[in-house]
Formats: sequence, C-alpha cells, structure tokens
Amino acid sequence: MAKYDSASLRNIVVVGHGGTGKTSLCESFLFVSGKSDRPGRVDEGTSSMDFEPEEQKRHISISTAVNFFDWDKHKINIMDTPGDSNFSFDTKNALRVADCAVVVIDAVSGVEFQTIKNWEYADTFNLPRVIFINRMDRERADFNKSFDSINTLLGKKGTPVFLPIGKENTLKGVVDLIAMKAMVFDDQKGTYQTVDIPAELKDDASRFRESMVEDIAECDENLMEQYLENGELSDEDLKTGLKKGILSGSLYPVLCGSSIKNIGITPFMDFIVKYLPSPIDRGAVIGKNPAGDGKEERAPEETAPFSALVFKTIADPYAGRLTIFRVYSGTLTSDGNFYNTTRKVSERTGNISYLEGKTQKTAEQLIPGDIAALSKLKDTFTGDTICLEKAPIIFDKIEVPPTIISFAIEPKSRGDEEKIVSSINRLTEEDPTLSFHRDEQTKEMIISGMGQVHIEVNMEKMKRKFGVEVNLKTPRVPYKETIKGKTNVQ
Repeated sequence: MAKYDSASLRNIVVVGHGGTGKTSLCESFLFVSGKSDRPGRVDEGTSSMDFEPEEQKRHISISTAVNFFDWDKHKINIMDTPGDSNFSFDTKNALRVADCAVVVIDAVSGVEFQTIKNWEYADTFNLPRVIFINRMDRERADFNKSFDSINTLLGKKGTPVFLPIGKENTLKGVVDLIAMKAMVFDDQKGTYQTVDIPAELKDDASRFRESMVEDIAECDENLMEQYLENGELSDEDLKTGLKKGILSGSLYPVLCGSSIKNIGITPFMDFIVKYLPSPIDRGAVIGKNPAGDGKEERAPEETAPFSALVFKTIADPYAGRLTIFRVYSGTLTSDGNFYNTTRKVSERTGNISYLEGKTQKTAEQLIPGDIAALSKLKDTFTGDTICLEKAPIIFDKIEVPPTIISFAIEPKSRGDEEKIVSSINRLTEEDPTLSFHRDEQTKEMIISGMGQVHIEVNMEKMKRKFGVEVNLKTPRVPYKETIKGKTNVQ
C-alpha cells in the first residue's frame, strides 16, 4: 500500500434517507477505483459495506461501515451510514469524525425526512457538504424536481456542478458545468468519453452554469469584484472559489448520476480529490484540558502530540472488541501505549489495522486524518478520547439519546438468564443506545432501544454472535393504586 501524507487523505461520510443508494454509491466507488473486482449489490446480499447478516436480510444499513480506496494518488476513507432513524446515533458519530459529508438524494423522491435530520446533524459539526442526486436511471427520475427540493426542504441553495444527460433508461452521462463539456459513459466500468454538450442541453447548461458562477463569486469579495467587472470568472478562479466555498460551508455543490450503472462516478471521485477538504484544510481541532476548564488545541501535524476520538465499537465473540477511531494529531505505532482521558486509564496499542468493510488490513503507523481500528482493548469504548499521557486532551462526544421503546425478554431455554445478561452487556458496548435492566417490581428483564427494528436487530445479533435466543413481549405494568385517605361527598 502506498504511503500518504495528511494532505492526500479525504474522510468522507455518506448520509441520506434510507433507500437513496448510499451503500450502492460506496460500492461503485470501490469498483470504479479498482478496489473491488465487481460491484456489490445490496438487493443480492453481495455488498462489502452491508456485510452483517441482519443487514443482508433487511436490505438496509444498520451500522456504519468503513472502507477506503485509492484515487489519483489520494486515499479516500468512506463511511457508509444507516439511513434508518433507529440507528441515527451511529450516523452522528460518523459525522463527528468526518471532514466532509456526501448527502445522497433520490432522483424520484428528492429530499426526505431523514435527509433533513442528517443535514441538521452535519450543521452541528459545521461540516462541509456536497449533494449527490442518485438513481437518475430510475423511472420518474427528475433532476430539476430533486434540485428544487434542496432549496425548499433543506432551506439551502444548492450549487449545480453536474447536469444529467438523459434520464430514466436513457441516462447516458453528465455535463460538467466547470469545463462545459459532456461526459458520455459507454459501459458499466465507469469509463467515459468527453464530447461537446448536446444541442438540446446547451440552454440548460448555460443557465445552470451562470447560477454556479454567481454562487461561487458570492463566496469571495475579490471574485465578486472580478465577476461584476468582467461578467465571468476564469476556470482557475472558479476552481479556487469552489474549493474555498465548500470548506467554509457557504457552497453546497450538487452532482448527479447513477451508482448502479456507474454513471457520473468517475468525475465524482475526481471532484472529491480536487475540491473536498483534507484534514490539513480543516485545521486544528479544539478539545478541553481534563485538568481544568481551559481549551486545548491540536493541529493536524505528525509532530503534534497524539490524539484521537473513538467513534465506534464492534463486539466479536471470537476476535474480541474492535475499537474504531479517527486520529486528529500526532502518530501512533503498534508497539506503543496511549492514555484514555475519558476513563483515566492507560492501554497498550496492540495491532493497528485499516478497515475494509468486514476485513482489516494491517497498518504500521497512523498519521493525522487516519481512520483505523485497534483490537482487544480492555477499557476503551465509543466516545472516548485517547491521547499521549504527557499531553492530555478530551474531545466532546455525542450524547446518547434517551430510549424510546421497551420490551420484556425471556429466554427460550431454561438457565440462559446469565448468558442473556453477559451477551447484552457485550451488545451495549457496541451500541450505547441499547439499555438493559431488571424491573424490581415485576422481576422481568427489560431491554430498551430506539425503536422496534432496533430491538429486533439486536436480538437477532445476540442469537448469531452469542447463541442466546429470547422471546420479546410487552412489559407488565406494576400498578400501585391504593386508598390513602378518606373524604365526605354528597
């Protein structure tokens, strides 16, 4: 594997409503870049990002999956997040550690409820965003309608960068509004030919380009002066202004294509490399001094003290706990130690690996911006800050939301009560939104979570991972009404 510096890293989180093709987009990235031999399909259960059996059964993402691919001498880390509100805590944690979000919108449905929620989460972290209108090959796909829904439902002005050539089953490419050229895709491998813009699209392309140039000019006073004087901006000014606008959060570029047919994917990956921010572009991250109320700052430099944030934990009955984190500063090697400021304990590093879906690739040294995993840590969990003990810092973590629904659980086999307790404790390490207790009045074991699907998925996972089967039922209500006084009535 090639060695990269922090300026050549891109940390992308892919978010959107369920069913918009987020996982298919990630699979298309991996295939077109040459990382995988064939594109995985969610409906066929062959996706490398949706690898959990519970995901393959339901054809939805229930957990954030991490992978990476190489493109144009850059390493692009992708985090594919769930689109179901039952699992939004996982999505929030991925947004917390990303440098940019790709918001995926369906070309038929436009902006949907969970799209709005994810947009609000991204606002919390001041995260740069780019919008991808996916599934332009679907029946009733409508670019203009989906584009308008960005303005009306998200309350933000999208900046068009690509336009579709054709739609539904006639979709064959995209128009690049920066270069004012058409890219026609001729096979399923993501390769294309650059040609002149079709005559029937020239008016639309001119209109959308004018809107794009105005949006870019509005992000910078110097560019605005040039635009007002000349009525146009040079290609170089457009590219510089576009990158600055995305980084500052004042521009939301809109691209389009079809992840299933790999149309628009190659220029999208070029766009990620050219315009989306690196960890260096995002600058220093702010934390707190655990010894007091003062702020601490960590620059994304290898010479700075090591610091990182754990954003996900995976419980495995055989391999042990897998702890996934993002490095903000300094370096980490496999033969060292680190300090957990959240829990005030030291741990040995052990084996470091990069994640490739359900598999891992050994890493020798991590640098600022790297996303990686450590195995078999004893006292480190989701939300914890890990750092150099001599330079302690603690980063804000995502607050666990209150549970919404509860079920009583009973074992299918006698004598499994202890197994249930130990298994659920392992599951709550992986998913903090799951909670468990025994009701003192009814003596029932109560499991609580973010929704019925959330509970059912975790019970299936418990059966698969730990061999414990349970029945779910409605909890009994411990009524406590009694007469406490007396009165006279007439």
